[in-house]
Amino acid sequence: MAYTLDALAADCRDALNATPAPEGLEKVRQLLETALKDEDFVNAHLGPGATLERDILYQDPDLGFCIIAHVYEGAKTSAPHDHGPSWAIYGQVEGVTEMSDWRLIQAADGDKPGRVERTGTYSLEPGQSRVYRKGDIHSPKRNGPTRLIRIEGRNMDTVKRDWYEAVE
Repeated sequence: MAYTLDALAADCRDALNATPAPEGLEKVRQLLETALKDEDFVNAHLGPGATLERDILYQDPDLGFCIIAHVYEGAKTSAPHDHGPSWAIYGQVEGVTEMSDWRLIQAADGDKPGRVERTGTYSLEPGQSRVYRKGDIHSPKRNGPTRLIRIEGRNMDTVKRDWYEAVE
């Protein structure tokens, strides 16, 4: 039986109610990986008809977390960033995302970006997911078409986030 969006949302809600973030995020990551490996789930939300870079599939009315489909047609790189007062879990469906983690050297101040130093780089391959807790600074790089599901602790469309400059 296919894993549905409703089932994923309910399972995430149950997991976060039982063990709130940040401790409960590992269970949510595991649930996301279950969805990533379900061909029917992937086809329903990231099949050939999916074209939006950001498509909010579900937003929980009580806890606020969002399940989002992302489709990137070509290469795309993001600067180092965090998720402000929230967390995020990235789940790779298709293609590869090269992700870098960063250590804060100097905090952002107003419109002035913070400064960060790279601590590691790794690949997220199809079927894999990764938790980014509140304050974790990371940057994705995609060299070609990619599709992913991301779960955010809250809708980041309305959240001001700090950005960072890399010190290499």
